[in-house]
Amino acid sequence: MSTLLSSNIIMRPYAGEADLPAIACLMNACEAVDRADIGTSVDELRQEFAHPNLDAARNISLWQRNDGTLIGFGALSIPQPTETHSGFLNFHVHPIARNSDIETQIFAWGEQQLRAVGGSALLELQAVSRPNQGDRPRLLERYGFTAKRYFFQMARSLAEPIPTPQFPVGFTLRHVVSELDAADWVALFNESFIDHWNHHPMTVEQFHYHNQDPDYDPALDLVAIAPDGTFAAFCTGCIYPNDNQRSGRNEGWIEVLGTRRGFRRLGLGRAMLLLYLQQLRSIGAETALLGVDSDNPSGALRLYESVGFRQLHTTIVYTKEVRSEGVEG
Repeated sequence: MSTLLSSNIIMRPYAGEADLPAIACLMNACEAVDRADIGTSVDELRQEFAHPNLDAARNISLWQRNDGTLIGFGALSIPQPTETHSGFLNFHVHPIARNSDIETQIFAWGEQQLRAVGGSALLELQAVSRPNQGDRPRLLERYGFTAKRYFFQMARSLAEPIPTPQFPVGFTLRHVVSELDAADWVALFNESFIDHWNHHPMTVEQFHYHNQDPDYDPALDLVAIAPDGTFAAFCTGCIYPNDNQRSGRNEGWIEVLGTRRGFRRLGLGRAMLLLYLQQLRSIGAETALLGVDSDNPSGALRLYESVGFRQLHTTIVYTKEVRSEGVEG
């Protein structure tokens, strides 16, 4: 149901496929100003909105003028709950409509949707910004968000020499087979990242969602198997043709690199990383990209720097505590 917020602004729920072109246009208008790597297309949005953590029918809302012009967008993704029930707010306001009341309305809507989840007194709303992304950091702080975590986007030229990976004796390597490996891969992921900030257990449903992405390439989904058959370490990523077309560059992403507890300090992480760099280079990528928590407890930042990655951008995760319904402030 649409809600009239002022004489010329309407908030309404997501209407499905028909809204995708307008949302893509809005996000690309924001990217033209912000330069925050948020450019998109209808096909990419369709895939993004199918994520298991996002109830698109319930947790996407649009803000438009009464002439139909889309000026605001909010989507709340809610992962599997842990001690804190969190929601990630992805929001965009058209440059011509910023510093009005739209951002405040989107934040209030995000809080309301998170409260509706119920079942926990510990609720946390999350959003991200780059430090130089216009007024966005100050806007988040004014609304009560606090900078909680800093993530670095890093890059490495694949034209530079790549050391030969050295794997421990007895470990074997192969590509992931989605139909066979789902349960083992999910267990490997969860045991590798259980001690990381904001970890939420991955599900088999999410595994299949990622592997059904049109850009998914099994050649870039690698797992190291211990002598006893245990999935011990993994590295997976992707080349995104749409992103490369927009940037004019030829880049490939390392999405996830992890080592299971009990198999750390054997050199598996470094060996998997170097092998993956070789894989990217072999299929034509010129640069490798990755993102890393600056306070990663496993020493990932040091590992990436040691093989030639350098920092490009910083993304700040902002958080705000939200009280559940009926909980006193």
